[in-house]
Amino acid sequence: MASKFIFITGGVVSSLGKGLTSGSIAMLLERCGFKVAIQKIDPYINVDPGTMSPFQHGEVYVTEDGVETDLDLGHYERFSDCVVNRNSNFTSGRVYYNVIKKERRGDYLGKTVQVVPHITDEIKHLIRKAARGADILISELGGTVGDIEGLPFLEAIRQLRLEAGEGCALNIHLTLIPYLRTSNELKTKPTQHSVGKLREIGIQPDIIICRTSVPLTDEVRKKISLFCNVKPEAVVEEQDVSYSIYEVPIDLHKQNLDGLILKTLRLRPRKNPEFEDWMCILDTIRNPMDECTIALVGKYVQIVDSYKSIHEALAHGGIANKVKVNIKYIDSEKVEQEGVGFLQEGIDGILIPGGFGARGIEGKIAATKFAREHKIPFFGICLGMQVATIEFARNVLGFKGAHSTEFAPDTPYPVIDIIETQKTVRKKGATMRLGAYPCKIKEDSISSRAYKTNEILERHRHRYEFNNRFLEAFERAGMKIVGIYEKENLVEIIELRDHPWFVGVQFHPEFKSKPLSPHPLFASFIRAAIDYKYRLISQKRQVQVQ
Repeated sequence: MASKFIFITGGVVSSLGKGLTSGSIAMLLERCGFKVAIQKIDPYINVDPGTMSPFQHGEVYVTEDGVETDLDLGHYERFSDCVVNRNSNFTSGRVYYNVIKKERRGDYLGKTVQVVPHITDEIKHLIRKAARGADILISELGGTVGDIEGLPFLEAIRQLRLEAGEGCALNIHLTLIPYLRTSNELKTKPTQHSVGKLREIGIQPDIIICRTSVPLTDEVRKKISLFCNVKPEAVVEEQDVSYSIYEVPIDLHKQNLDGLILKTLRLRPRKNPEFEDWMCILDTIRNPMDECTIALVGKYVQIVDSYKSIHEALAHGGIANKVKVNIKYIDSEKVEQEGVGFLQEGIDGILIPGGFGARGIEGKIAATKFAREHKIPFFGICLGMQVATIEFARNVLGFKGAHSTEFAPDTPYPVIDIIETQKTVRKKGATMRLGAYPCKIKEDSISSRAYKTNEILERHRHRYEFNNRFLEAFERAGMKIVGIYEKENLVEIIELRDHPWFVGVQFHPEFKSKPLSPHPLFASFIRAAIDYKYRLISQKRQVQVQ
């Protein structure tokens, strides 16, 4: 069977949750028995999001094959069985870069290179490339209909739908239905204008999904149907969820969105979709047996999407332990300025995430020292592991001025240094150590007990690494080097000998966590946080009795 296409566009405002919706649709179609591929198209000129600020773009998600991509690809993998790769995300920058390379090579010799057909042909090529081997490709276009930079992509989608033929392509438009509390009204006019823009381009949406804070009335559905030229049953409500984003696919299934999509694509379900495992997850989220609080000490906490995968992986760790995880976001710069008072009450675990640049580093080091000295469960990820190394060097080994050469090139104790293979790299884009690498874990360690195996494969995104020059000194003082990438002898996991749960990893385990299969390190970390919470309660009771 030739691949069929689902194109998802957004209207009225950005950040409506197209990524969550796309991931949910992928999950529904997979449960109907289809092989689904999924793709995010970003209209910005950057070749990829790897050099963009987290304050502007949120986290950079890394694929197994080592590509820096949009954070929505994390939603795709968490909700579905899709394995994203280098074909799953492309930008305007990538499209124009490819076309310009072809022009310089002489592929268009004698022709005037234009947006139509050359840019649109390249877009269609990249869409079809992502669809190979799949029954259905879901292709999400970033931004909002009406944006100038999105026009070539919409034109390519229009052309591809025409070329694919009837029943082979489907357009879903995700839009906002604002609710005016003063007049107690849902307003459809913004959606009408958004769909009007699409129709001017030549695209008629088959399904309209309406983001709303209150339920749609029958009158509103009929109005949207009439003015946007879709059937009433093709107006689907996506109301704000009560507990968790993982409610979204179930809510969409209840409205028969999967059935509507398959009918439009002239497909029959290959099996009856079952959701018992997903409902168990939702039951755990709604009825946790306990709760704990994790302090996430980071540099980009003003934009929560900067740590989206970590946020979700902590929630998955909670699901594994049937508890609710509350995340307290703490600005590491404030820790530098005001001390560790933020961490002294109501914190059951401390997580230091990745990041770049010297800003806020001393705050992260102070938080790590507090976790080490007070035996609070500690999880350091990427830069978090490097910070733990620096803190241990300064305060346990007595290496005054120990640092990373990323922040202090002239440090007398470069306990974190640039990877040998990175020393000749000058370009910034897509040049870090990226993607999945194997790691050998030593037995009788927190990590081996969590993973239940000594061979793992995890995703990376870094240039700096533990400096093996100091390895023996660290091990003598009580830091255990428990994970190694043997091919290049790179340290991947550190632990502390006299601490109940202190783990630093150079990789990004959050990228491989799913609600149905929580990452083992996050599950173990949350279990340790619960144990710490009750240990502390027990100690306080003993003091009161005395």
